[in-house]
Amino acid sequence: MIKYNLTCNDCDNSFDSWFSSSKEYEKLKKLNHINCYNCNSLNVYKSLMTPSIINSKIKKNENLNDKKYIRIRKKMREYQKFIKKNFRYVGDKFATEARSIHYDNKKNDKGIYGNASSQDIKELKEEGIETIIIPWVKKKDN
Repeated sequence: MIKYNLTCNDCDNSFDSWFSSSKEYEKLKKLNHINCYNCNSLNVYKSLMTPSIINSKIKKNENLNDKKYIRIRKKMREYQKFIKKNFRYVGDKFATEARSIHYDNKKNDKGIYGNASSQDIKELKEEGIETIIIPWVKKKDN
């Protein structure tokens, strides 16, 4: 895992994000899947970070960080289980289905979840369609 400090060129928001590798970051950036959580802009870049130097104090905290990471991952899996049980998966048709529900006033028993690009999410928000981006833990990452 690698942590980058990211900065949005549009709103000057600065935030950290974790990636499995530097190649994964580059891949996601190229596919326009990295956006600012504040303004949803795709105009985000890596800023310089201070390197982490390993010392005995850090080693003592590693177990605490590992436990915290495990707790967070467990909680994310609980949310995913709830979402799968209570919402309808629409895959890559999320934007289309969201618009259909919003404009056609479709009354569904369940909400929906699926995949959408950053651009789709931005357009949905501009149209007044409420969306939430939820990080998804894949089983192979467990």
